[in-house]
Amino acid sequence: MTHALIQPTGPAHTRIYSYGAARGEIAVPNDDLIGPIDSSDEWIRQRTGIVTRMRAVHDTDAIDLATDAAREAIEKSGVDAASIDAVIVATISNPKQTPSVSAIVADRVGSNPAAAYDVNAACAGFAYGVAQADALIRAGAAHYALVIGTEKLSDVVDPADRSISFLLGDGAGAVVVGPSDFPGIGPTVWGSDGSKAEAVGMNGTLTQFRDGEVPWPTLRQEGPTVFRWAVWEMVKVARQALEAAGVEASDLAAFVPHQANMRIIDEFAKQLKLPDTVVIGRDIETTGNTSAASIPLATHRLLDEHPELSGGLALQIGFGAGLVFGAQVVVLP
Repeated sequence: MTHALIQPTGPAHTRIYSYGAARGEIAVPNDDLIGPIDSSDEWIRQRTGIVTRMRAVHDTDAIDLATDAAREAIEKSGVDAASIDAVIVATISNPKQTPSVSAIVADRVGSNPAAAYDVNAACAGFAYGVAQADALIRAGAAHYALVIGTEKLSDVVDPADRSISFLLGDGAGAVVVGPSDFPGIGPTVWGSDGSKAEAVGMNGTLTQFRDGEVPWPTLRQEGPTVFRWAVWEMVKVARQALEAAGVEASDLAAFVPHQANMRIIDEFAKQLKLPDTVVIGRDIETTGNTSAASIPLATHRLLDEHPELSGGLALQIGFGAGLVFGAQVVVLP
């Protein structure tokens, strides 16, 4: 005799209720970093659009940043922290390989005993987390979800590295996702290309470091490879996300790409033929590249500076080490 299992289903739609943000405590101007890389403030500005980046003090870690961002998002959402039953943290800078950042943050913010897990999808991690929160809630596996992108990348930079070190900052961005009476999160276009795993990532393993074979592993990238991939391949993904959501570029209120490099952002806007009415996230200028935190941090800033964007559509796209990518159109809270 077969027993019929109960398979839950949830609400038809979800949306993002609120954003929270935390940035490192110290603003680090280009002039502070140019010595070891034999560069100049002008070169960094021209190549990346970065004037200064936020970095955290020694005793602040990715868990602290995540907690601060999460608290703001929960407070603004109007959802009781105890009602959040899934916490998803996207990060590549958990200070320990285990336990997860998410379980600690869930407890700190009052969401214990929520299901909690970390996602390692580098700069696409936040888009991945939003995709999962949306799917879990619509499947009935969670009622409310907290999605956080958090990074303390200053722990994994080599000051003498010319490929990526001067780009990176520290921060966290968080959202609360819950049921909605209208579709607030469009279909996610996501994927990976592990054949390009060497293009960006750590330059050594922890076991190699332990055995004295390499110095402390830090982030490195093949700049031209990543730039070409981002500009040519990721524009296609952005277009697919618009198509999947059933909207045109002209329907957007905002465009929030991963804050990798201002030149990539500008090229994106040009290729997507975004009209002047679309506000573009350019948080990289003063925050730097914060990997998994960059999209929610940039969106948080846009909503602060342009409250009229509330209720409008934003296209967000993350892409990075893996290589991995994820994009979706969301309704701004």
